[in-house]
Amino acid sequence: MSNVLKSIVAYLRLQLNALSFIILGYIMRRFLRSAMIVFSWFVVPYSRYTNIKVLRRKLPPIRSHLLEIPAVDLAKLIRTRKIKSEEVVEAYIERCKQVNPLINAIVQDRFEEALEEAREIDSVIAMGINSVESMEEHTPLLGIPVTVKESIAVKGLTNQAGRVFKSPQIAKSDAPVVEQIKRYGGIILLVSNTPELCLLWETYNNVTGQTKNPYDLKRTPGGSSGGEAALLASGASLLGLTSDIGGSSRLPAMFSGIWGHKPTPYAVSFRGHHPTSDFPKWGDFFTIAPMTRYAKDLPLLLKCMCDPTGPKLTLEKEISVLGIRFFFMDNDGPSGMMRPLSRDLHAAINRVASDFNAKRVNIRKMKWSLDISLSAMLTMKNIETIYHKTEEGEQPKTVCKETVKYFFGCSDSILPSVIFGHLQNFMKILPNSRHKHLATIIEALKTEFKELLGSDGVFLYPTFPNTAHQHYQIYHKLLEPMYMAIFNTLGLPVTNCMIGLDRRNLPMGIQVVANPGQDHLCLAVAREMERRYGGWVRPPSEDSHGGGGGGGAGSSGGKRG
Repeated sequence: MSNVLKSIVAYLRLQLNALSFIILGYIMRRFLRSAMIVFSWFVVPYSRYTNIKVLRRKLPPIRSHLLEIPAVDLAKLIRTRKIKSEEVVEAYIERCKQVNPLINAIVQDRFEEALEEAREIDSVIAMGINSVESMEEHTPLLGIPVTVKESIAVKGLTNQAGRVFKSPQIAKSDAPVVEQIKRYGGIILLVSNTPELCLLWETYNNVTGQTKNPYDLKRTPGGSSGGEAALLASGASLLGLTSDIGGSSRLPAMFSGIWGHKPTPYAVSFRGHHPTSDFPKWGDFFTIAPMTRYAKDLPLLLKCMCDPTGPKLTLEKEISVLGIRFFFMDNDGPSGMMRPLSRDLHAAINRVASDFNAKRVNIRKMKWSLDISLSAMLTMKNIETIYHKTEEGEQPKTVCKETVKYFFGCSDSILPSVIFGHLQNFMKILPNSRHKHLATIIEALKTEFKELLGSDGVFLYPTFPNTAHQHYQIYHKLLEPMYMAIFNTLGLPVTNCMIGLDRRNLPMGIQVVANPGQDHLCLAVAREMERRYGGWVRPPSEDSHGGGGGGGAGSSGGKRG
C-alpha cells in the first residue's frame, strides 16, 4: 500500500511541476509581449524624432568595376596577373572614404599598411616564384582585401567592442581566425563598428556612434555585425569577419541584402573576441562567422577561417540542390510570442518554399524558442560584461549603481549593456527545475532536427519578421531575434540568404538551416538562391532614381551586382 501511495504522490508531484512550468511560462510570455507593446509607445516616437535630423542622402555611385567582382574571380585575376592587388586595394580604400561619412561603419583603418602589403604581393607574383596552382591551393585569398568586426582582435588596431575606456584598447596579437586569413593571403583593411559588447541587434555605441543602412540612412543595418554589413552592402568591402551568438551575423546580412553564415560550433575558433567567456559550452552558442557580398564567396572565406583542430567541413564537396530535401515553416509555431511576417516577407518566403518544393512542417517545440534560448544563454557563467572586465585601476561596476547612472545620463554604456546584469539576475531566481525542463526540450529539438534533416536536408525559416526598421526600433522587437537565436541554442549551421527587395526597396532574407557538419548544404542552397533571385542589389545612389528596384522572390526587376 505504501508503494502505491508513493507512486501516487510522485505522479501528482510530476503533474504539479508540469502545471507550474506551463503557468510560469504563460505569465512570462504575456508579460514580455505586453512589455513590447508598452515599449513601442515610447520607442517609435523617439525613433521618428531622432530620424528628423538624418538627411535623406544617398551613397555615391559605384564607379570602379573592380568593386563588383566576386572574391573567387578577383583572386584568380590577381594570381594570373590580369590585375594587381594594389589596384583592388586602392579601389576599396577609395570606396570606404566615399561612403563612411554617410554610413559611419569604420572604427579604425590600416589603409597605408594594406597598400604596402598589396605591393609586396604583386612583386612576389611578378617574380613567378609560385605557380598559379600553388597559389590557388595555399593562398586562395592572395591579394584580396578583408574587413573585420572590431570585436575580433587585429594586431595593432583597436579591440574594445564599443566600450568606453580612458585609453584605447589595442590588440596585442591577432585572433586565430585573423592569423589564418593573413596566412591564406588576405589583406586586412580595417575594423568595423559594433554595439557595445555585441549586445544589441542594432549597431551604435558611445565610442564610434551609430552605423546606418546603405539602403536608407534612416534605418539600421542590424547588429551586432552592422558595421561589416553596411560596408559590404555599400560596395566598400567584399569579405568580412563577423561573430554570431544570437543572429549577429544573420540579421545584419538580411537588413543589408548580403550573405551571413553561422558555422557548425567549433568549426571556426572563437578565441580572440570580445565578449568572451570561460564557460565550458561557450563555443556551443558563440562563433566567429563569415559575411560576404556574394554567395559564391562564402565557401572560400569559410574554408580559410576553419580551425584546423575543429570539426572538418566538406566545403569543397560538389552538390546539386536537386539532391537536397527541403522543409519549411513561416512562423514560430503556436507560441504567439513573435510577430507574424510582413506581407512582403510572407509572400517571398512562401514563394521560395514553392520554388524549391519545400515541405511545410510543424515543429511544435519551436514555440519554446524564446524560453529555451534565454534560459541557455543567460545562465552561462563568466560572460564578459561591463560588470566583469574593467580598465586597470577602475572599480568594478555594480548593476544597481550603473542603472541609476544610466537613467541620469551619467553612464558610459548603452542600455543593453546595463540591463544585461538584471537579466542574468532574473534568470537566477527562476526555479532550477524550469531550466532543467527547458534543457530537455533543447535535446528533444536537436533530435527532431537530426532525424528530419539527416545528411541531405535543409530547413527554411524566417530570419526576422520585417525588413530593416528605423533606428532604435529594435527595443520594441526584442522577442523577434529568437527566430535566429534558436539555432545558436541548438548548435545548427545556418545561412541568411538574400531573396530580393520588398515594396520599399529594402532587402529581404531567409534562413537555410542544416544539421551540424552539413554547412555545405546551406552554402549550396545559398549559391542557388543567388542564381535564381539575383543576390546583392546596389543600394540607391546619387545618380539613381528610386533605388535598386524590386527583385528576387518577392518582386521582379532591379539592377544587380
